[in-house]
Amino acid sequence: MVKVNVIFYSLYGHIHKMAEAVAEGAREVEGAEVGIYQVPETLPEEVIAKMGATETKKAFAHIPFLTRDMYEKVLSGADALIFGSPTRFGNMTAQMRAMLDGTGGLWGRGALVGKVGSVFTSSGTQHGGQESTIISFHFTLLHHGMVIVGLPYAEKRQTRMDEITGGSPYGASTIAGGDGSRQPSENELAMARYQGRHVAEIAKKLAKK
Repeated sequence: MVKVNVIFYSLYGHIHKMAEAVAEGAREVEGAEVGIYQVPETLPEEVIAKMGATETKKAFAHIPFLTRDMYEKVLSGADALIFGSPTRFGNMTAQMRAMLDGTGGLWGRGALVGKVGSVFTSSGTQHGGQESTIISFHFTLLHHGMVIVGLPYAEKRQTRMDEITGGSPYGASTIAGGDGSRQPSENELAMARYQGRHVAEIAKKLAKK
């Protein structure tokens, strides 16, 4: 048995859809137990309403929030952690950063050392900081001593030139469009499933050693 947890933040639902695809891919690996969690929201409800995200967030309101009392089970208790965050000026969201900044206790005793870590993202435009978001996310995973896994070029969908698509060797991604109206394409969701499966397979191999 290998435990894989997908942890995401989503406002308009794009990263939630990618997270579900990542989890779906991980579940394809025999013996993989997969959980999915969202990080707590830090924006007031009135701000979310002004941003037009009240209804979109209802679509994944059933997914449990990762609270601090769950860090031991969900983070330390997993063999692999796959994080999803939209870009915010080329970096992760403040909500995801707040969650990670609360893991100092785990860092202090090396609770995540040797575990597999992976990241996926979204942006409003084709060059909206997807790669810098994932790479800068890796810094935190490295400080925790995690084994970073990306999206290898064995996943040929990231080389497509016949359509607009996210995806890079750093991780799966989707392009939401300037107004957020574009939803993850099947090509992008397929890459997310591949990443989830790939991470679970590597975690399973490491767990056997």
